[in-house]
Amino acid sequence: MEKNFIYTLIYQDLKREIQEGKYKAGSLLPSENDLCKTYQTTRVTVRHALDKLLQEELIYKEKGKGSFIKAQIRSLGLLSFKGFSEVVGKAYSIKTQILQPLSIQSFPPNFLYELSQKEKESKCIFLERLRFVDDEPVMLEKTYLPNIISEKPLENIIKEPLLEDSLFKTLQNKFQIEVTGVEQAIKAILSNRLYSELLKLTFKSPMLYIQRRYTTNIKDFYIYSLLYCNTSKYAISNTF
Repeated sequence: MEKNFIYTLIYQDLKREIQEGKYKAGSLLPSENDLCKTYQTTRVTVRHALDKLLQEELIYKEKGKGSFIKAQIRSLGLLSFKGFSEVVGKAYSIKTQILQPLSIQSFPPNFLYELSQKEKESKCIFLERLRFVDDEPVMLEKTYLPNIISEKPLENIIKEPLLEDSLFKTLQNKFQIEVTGVEQAIKAILSNRLYSELLKLTFKSPMLYIQRRYTTNIKDFYIYSLLYCNTSKYAISNTF
């Protein structure tokens, strides 16, 4: 076999085994000698493959001990316009704590987006939730629905539990409102005392703030959200 082929084979095999969980974080990879015997190749070729894994931060080396599996930060697809339950629930154990149930109230003063006159006059349906992944709080979510739909009054949504704890699924199945896209702005902020307590962060820890305006299949009907994300254990990614 050509050396480049063997190097690529070793690299791909080890990377796949790491990603599939054969080797846990902190565990030792087979030694260079063992890999040389397995693949019937030279130490130079094995080291080339290990260096590639090192560059991708899949492993780390300790002099005189060998190569170890590096703990990987798992990611959540919170930048997707799809709902939390649909995106995150496919890969993790999730739960939701309702901090403030669906209720009709006025939009906050100095709201994050410019509202139409109709939206201002109609008030909004507000929902505040704390999201958990594997029993860890990862996101505080505040959602505002303009109470402007009259054909099937949207305010009826407060009378029954959400379908499978999903706001988007409830809107789609009961009110034929489907989310079609999202505009969002993202920035890093420091956690205040309330958010630190809710998200189990040290006071003034860095956190991710996301403000959103969802577009829907209904003309001029938008859904607004504020997200406060704890990224200490999970990276934030996009999922389509």
